[in-house]
Amino acid sequence: MNISIQNMLLICITLFAIAAAGGLVMAGMRALAKRNPPAWLALLHGLLAGAGLTLLLLVYFVSGLPVLAAWALLLLIIAAGGGVVMNLGYQWQQKPLPLPLMYGHTLIAVVGFVLLVCAAIGA
Repeated sequence: MNISIQNMLLICITLFAIAAAGGLVMAGMRALAKRNPPAWLALLHGLLAGAGLTLLLLVYFVSGLPVLAAWALLLLIIAAGGGVVMNLGYQWQQKPLPLPLMYGHTLIAVVGFVLLVCAAIGA
């Protein structure tokens, strides 16, 4: 079976979109309810985003990516680093997630996601 880069990008976009939905819920909990999200939601968010990132890395190393998708990959790796810091440095230690870090993580991930979508549609 031969799966095209386009199809792989669409799978990545789907994984990131589902992860983003959970991320929005978590950001709302932290910003509006002033409490950290439940650990299971943070783990599910990270698992889905990590799966998308792993697949995107695989495509990058095996087949190559369009330039926009390569930039998206870089931004999503940076966003993942912020997510790891929030999870290990704050969530698991039951400290409030710092809002500037959360907003930065969100902004970088959204820009990476938009670039990935643009790459997938050929813009």
